[in-house]
Amino acid sequence: MTKRTTLQACAVAAGLALATGCATSSQTPQTAATPTPAPTATASLAPTTTGSATTAQEGVGINLADLDRSVAPCEDFYRFSGGNWLKNNPVPSYASRWGPRNLLSDRIQLQLRQILDEAAANRSAAKGSNLQKVGDFYAAAMDTVAIEKAGITPLKPELDRIAAIKDLKGVQDEIIRQKFLQTGSFFRAGVEVDEKKSTQYTIGFNQGGITLPNRDYYFKQDARTEAIRGAYRKYLTNMFGLLGDDQATAQKNAAAVERIETRLAKASRAPVELRDPQANYNKLTVAELQKRYPTLNPQRLLSALQLGAAKEVNVGQPAFFEELDKVLQTEPVGDLKTYLRWHLVRSVSAGLPKAYVEETFRYNQILAGTKQQLTRWKRMLAATDGTLGEAFGQLYVDKAFSPAAKQKALDMLANIKASMAEHIQTNTWMSEPTKAEALKKLNALKVKIGYPDKWKDYSALKISRESLVRNLLAAREWDYRQDLKKYGGPIDRNEWGMTPPTINAYYNPPMNEIVFPAGYLQPPFFDPNADDAVNYGAIGGVMGHEMTHGFDDQGRQYDAAGNLRDWWTPSDAAEFTKRAAVVGRQYSAFSPLDSVFVNGKLTMGENLADFAGLTVVYKALQKQLDKQYGVGKRPLIDGFTPEQRFFLSWAQLRRSNIRPEALRQQILTDPHSPDQYRTIGPLMNMPQFYEAFGCQPGQKMVRADDDRAKIW
Repeated sequence: MTKRTTLQACAVAAGLALATGCATSSQTPQTAATPTPAPTATASLAPTTTGSATTAQEGVGINLADLDRSVAPCEDFYRFSGGNWLKNNPVPSYASRWGPRNLLSDRIQLQLRQILDEAAANRSAAKGSNLQKVGDFYAAAMDTVAIEKAGITPLKPELDRIAAIKDLKGVQDEIIRQKFLQTGSFFRAGVEVDEKKSTQYTIGFNQGGITLPNRDYYFKQDARTEAIRGAYRKYLTNMFGLLGDDQATAQKNAAAVERIETRLAKASRAPVELRDPQANYNKLTVAELQKRYPTLNPQRLLSALQLGAAKEVNVGQPAFFEELDKVLQTEPVGDLKTYLRWHLVRSVSAGLPKAYVEETFRYNQILAGTKQQLTRWKRMLAATDGTLGEAFGQLYVDKAFSPAAKQKALDMLANIKASMAEHIQTNTWMSEPTKAEALKKLNALKVKIGYPDKWKDYSALKISRESLVRNLLAAREWDYRQDLKKYGGPIDRNEWGMTPPTINAYYNPPMNEIVFPAGYLQPPFFDPNADDAVNYGAIGGVMGHEMTHGFDDQGRQYDAAGNLRDWWTPSDAAEFTKRAAVVGRQYSAFSPLDSVFVNGKLTMGENLADFAGLTVVYKALQKQLDKQYGVGKRPLIDGFTPEQRFFLSWAQLRRSNIRPEALRQQILTDPHSPDQYRTIGPLMNMPQFYEAFGCQPGQKMVRADDDRAKIW
């Protein structure tokens, strides 16, 4: 994934994987002079015995029992590689999707729970230590008796502050207060790397302030979206009822929130439009900002945020702020207070009594189709990770991530980086000046593996066992103040956008860095004991994906230093756009549900990274195999060549079942394509896949030459 840097939350994938219990045979590996294609009639995929015996890793990581051999790999590789797993692993009632990430997540969560239980039981931890803070936070989060007894009381000082507002100045004061509390009201504001001068920080203002997933949910007229809006209105009304409003008042207040949010949504850019970094870069002086948006009063806002020395601000979406200024000018103060009250309560609902939690879950049920609330310890574990991520993460990596595993991952990345350099150098459509800039960018790429070299200092943050809500608000304010302190100082290149247990990775364009938390570097995504084909197809595919994000339709707009600068010749840029458009058309034709199609423009960057990354990693694997076994010699494990195991590993880690509601939401909001298309989409363009499995023209996994995407 690509990390955007304007206080935009990183998607933290709370899923995990398997490596235990794989149904692999004890077949002695064999060596063949060249890869042996698997027959297209898959029932006969049996071990091959040509060549001489060699000592290779046993089949760790590929689960043979998961294969559906009734499906030909060249007809539907997604079903072939994991069809039996899909049949035997329905989505649990507490989840909206289910796949290897979830299985790995369950395993990591058990490790993390033990850490948290021990920390919570430790009443003698040194006051102010990470152990004390983590233990007290989790203890308060799990004390449901105290939470029920306290009711809304811990939030009362903030609610009283809103209730006391009498005029626009009071509204402005509360907007400032809620920026510190990170409630998500109205818009996002914070310190970010200046994308056109990446050696310094700037201030960014960006659209926000809505409850539904994005602007389209406020306007689409289909039955599914109408049902979601109905659930949203009920959610608003019932939450206001819990806060003490009578039914008529609650309905009136819900309507006020919806009206204000609809105005904000109408002025917001759509997800595809937000993918244009040039359009999101609009520097204004503070004087210009004040003139354009006087009711928002940016000068006063910046001063209160301790950013009064700022001379300019990057306004991501100017039209949004024009409408926001009108909203503040024209909406009744009482309705603005209601809106602010809603976003305060919504943002901390997970820390409130059971009735608030259940109302939030009922709304989310309609969005994602989940049948049952996730057990409390898992929810509070996630809250601890989200609030004290690096304090908690330090305790985790001591147990879960060895120096040897880190070195193995770094070695793989070095091989993949060398392969990427070769792909750039041998590219047939890119001119020499553009190649030189591309190589310069690749050479400057920074890699972060496992956990930060320098951990966050939480010493100024006070956490107690008294109240989960108070802990949440205190941590948010501390975190926001830490962010504000960066302004005017040097770029912090040690900062991480994900916590160590996270099962995800990202590329950060202004920093030109790729980041792989320790949680992702676990079996089956990464297993130091697995054969290279499995590791290169699994975590290697992720490494190639993140690395080539620097050269996708968004990432390519940033140079080696992370500056938003066009370093492409016009003809090279036009050729890239033409080739990328082929990928866009391909994915826009994929339809996972009736009348629902993948958005090839929204998912363009992730699709390009999948395709380019897999191509680059495949070449890196070939070099590794030649080095290990000799040129052209390949071990056979369970009847599969390394090339076949590479593609099987890629596919088996992307198999997942997903509820229709969650799939529809993903299509509308997520820049990643559904897993089945992430699996087959790149392979349908790769002659290397056709060769590995003996695919022939006319089979569904084989695209005609004039329909095939060719980029790297």
